[in-house]
Amino acid sequence: MVIWQIDGFEGGKGSRSEFLQTIGKDFSKKQSCYINVVALSADAARLNLANGNIPDIISYGAGMYGIEGYITDFSVWCRGTYCLLTLEPDCDFSDVGDGNTIINRGKDNLSAAAALFCGVRGGRYENFATAYVKLLSGDCKYLLGTQRDVYRLKTRNVGFSVKPVTEFNDLYQNISVTTKCANTKYARLYIDYLLSKKNELKKIGMFADGAKLYDDELSSLENLTFEYKMTYPINEAT
Repeated sequence: MVIWQIDGFEGGKGSRSEFLQTIGKDFSKKQSCYINVVALSADAARLNLANGNIPDIISYGAGMYGIEGYITDFSVWCRGTYCLLTLEPDCDFSDVGDGNTIINRGKDNLSAAAALFCGVRGGRYENFATAYVKLLSGDCKYLLGTQRDVYRLKTRNVGFSVKPVTEFNDLYQNISVTTKCANTKYARLYIDYLLSKKNELKKIGMFADGAKLYDDELSSLENLTFEYKMTYPINEAT
């Protein structure tokens, strides 16, 4: 079976496609079914679908458009989280505002919606690879980022405070069997097997509701309730 992994938002650490492949190798030992995971961009996936190249399973970020006609349902197999970060220890985040906050633009995720809902829509947007550098350099007091930025700061070995953004979240990694899948039985068995491996998500720095994985700064980002969230694929017009 062929699985497409589409990274619509930043993960925590490591590779989600490699994680799916590792799960696939374990699955293949239990079932007579070989798994091949292919990493694609959202645009490449849409182009392939338009040309009739359709996999058995697609793993994709919430808000992904262009696949809604090729799937019937979905499961969330991991999620990320928006958060506010500062280098000030024990910060209460009471003065967060447009003027002192930089926003990690992200990839295909709706970072502008997160900024809107948590009150910093007028903040300055920066590329996801450089936004945290602006925080480190003192360019801003706060960074609206994701769990990936937590890992970046931990790698730099600097002290920081983190506050989860619970107003909005669209950082959900979904997985679906396609309507053209020739091995629906095995595809669903694979997804069930993947969903049973929540406790292994720590390997890629991701979260799963109902699982307690962390005892460091990431602990505050686990098992949250969000006021608004987008978990599903949409069409392009939406």
